[in-house]
Amino acid sequence: MASWMCGTALFSALPLRAQPGADLSSRLQQALNADDSSKQLEALMVPEQTSAFADRFRRFTERFPETRWAVRAGQPLNDGRQTVEFAVSGTRQQDGLSYSFQAQQTVALSVENGLIADQEILSDQSVLTSASKPLPISLLIPDTVLTGSRYDVDVVVDQPLGKALLAGGLISVTPQQVLQQKSPDIQLEPLGGGGLFKSVQAPFQPGSQVWAALLVHPDGIVTVSKRVQVVDESSKLKP
Repeated sequence: MASWMCGTALFSALPLRAQPGADLSSRLQQALNADDSSKQLEALMVPEQTSAFADRFRRFTERFPETRWAVRAGQPLNDGRQTVEFAVSGTRQQDGLSYSFQAQQTVALSVENGLIADQEILSDQSVLTSASKPLPISLLIPDTVLTGSRYDVDVVVDQPLGKALLAGGLISVTPQQVLQQKSPDIQLEPLGGGGLFKSVQAPFQPGSQVWAALLVHPDGIVTVSKRVQVVDESSKLKP
């Protein structure tokens, strides 16, 4: 059994106060990297949302006290919503081991009367590693898939394994586990071929699936999360 934490859904319920003429992405980046980041972030939110967000942000920063955030504006969508792209990197020390964390998330925002009234996570992935030296991996997982289709969830170790043994596992993560940053238990099994290769099926209703994968290598442990959008029209698939 192995356990992994989900910590990338910090902005899944984050209405923000968008002042006219202000660059929202710059303001977010400044707030996230500030010494009093929680206070500055809460100042950007409507009061009803501060409690829930503050709790999630506190749990995340307790696990990764040394983080650096980059935020930039993305391309607007056809329906008029703007997008914001988040990237975070962090480290922690525990039991003599050094852990590193990297995540990227793209969020679509709806703005009404100067407030960001709604948001949708368009893409979301993270990598957490305790490897004693860099262990390059590739995530060959689509961003979008059609309802009911089968698709591949592949996590590939980019360097030759030699005589090293590799174990791993994959599990679907519930929306509640993502929001609460709970660690699902992942069953491990021996792997061959230099990575984790699974064929999975998308739900028959539009929405999303979140996957958590775990790789155990002689040089350390790598855990991955990835959100896959499930759409019902081919025109909505990302190239």
